[in-house]
Amino acid sequence: LQQRLEQALASLEMGAFIVDHAPTATAAALFVRAHSHPKTSTPSPLSWLSRLDGLPLAGLRHGQPHAQAFAGMGLHTVADLRALPRAGVSRRWGPALLLEIDRARGDAPDPRTWRQLRPVFDERLELPAKAETAQQILQGAQRLLIRLMAWAAAQHARVAGFALHLHSGRVQDHAVVEVALAQPSSDREHWLFMLRERLMHSPVMAPALELRLRCDAWVRTPAPNAELFPTSASEKEGLSRMLERLQARLGPQAVRTLASHADHRPERATTWQPVDSRTLPAAPMDSFLLSPSVPHLTRPVWLWSTPQPLKEQRGRPWLDGQPLQLLSGPERVESGWWDDGPALRDYFIAQTHDGSLVWVYRTRLPHSSADSGWFLHGRFA
Repeated sequence: LQQRLEQALASLEMGAFIVDHAPTATAAALFVRAHSHPKTSTPSPLSWLSRLDGLPLAGLRHGQPHAQAFAGMGLHTVADLRALPRAGVSRRWGPALLLEIDRARGDAPDPRTWRQLRPVFDERLELPAKAETAQQILQGAQRLLIRLMAWAAAQHARVAGFALHLHSGRVQDHAVVEVALAQPSSDREHWLFMLRERLMHSPVMAPALELRLRCDAWVRTPAPNAELFPTSASEKEGLSRMLERLQARLGPQAVRTLASHADHRPERATTWQPVDSRTLPAAPMDSFLLSPSVPHLTRPVWLWSTPQPLKEQRGRPWLDGQPLQLLSGPERVESGWWDDGPALRDYFIAQTHDGSLVWVYRTRLPHSSADSGWFLHGRFA
């Protein structure tokens, strides 16, 4: 257990530290304070009670105020004090001093107060030299991310986002690099990748002398289970990771998706908007389209960017030299009179000579000869 603790402390890169152990918490704390230099302690050949008797009285928390009185009476170690009558020691220096020794030896209950971690991770790191490049900043940020990972593990939490503050020593030269994750994660390598991409696309205001990592966006969720076969949840997480990487490298505005728009005109019924991977459907898109709860689509997904005019013979539209057979319709669209794109159309689903389905319309009340007649607007898959 001590070896695992030493390895964990070394990975946090907190600097020099002291590790010691005893059957009671108070004795372990006294042994740690007795070390003169920060280092990893080596096992002592003496029993822990013998080591406790050999500790100086000045190392006791309730013995520090009486250090001069102890020295004047020739009392130097815990064993010297224990050799005196307890009643006299309690009258002269108070009962707290003996109670501390009794708790250290296990002769009295030693209740401990649990230390509550702060709900916000906020750590600073002073750099040994000025960091002028993103790579130099990342070297220091890795140490802070390791501490963030340990803090999140102690909280049984997963990180949803964090902010790296770059301080140069002057108030006006302060930059913040924010990283927001689509799904809460405990993967330090993923955090580091996202931070690296943000730094590569964020100009550094001035050489950084100090880094500060702050995380107040976290959730307590169970860690993901290892899966033999992928599930819809794991597929969504993989898609979210891919979108996060693309947005971090290309910019949020460069990764877009189609979204519905409240307009009856088909060419304006959808719009492009930046992807928000946090609102992705929980199931794959194929199963979403094939779900029985989705109504039957009466409009094609694929549209021509510009409707294609069709030949007309005896009132029927022709395509590729063959007449079209109208199967259903009309679906009347009258919209856009409030802007520069009015649409007065009757839409039909038609079948071609090879059996494929197309979406055509005929203009009502055309404004010119170019707007009259039949047009091909889309194809059904």
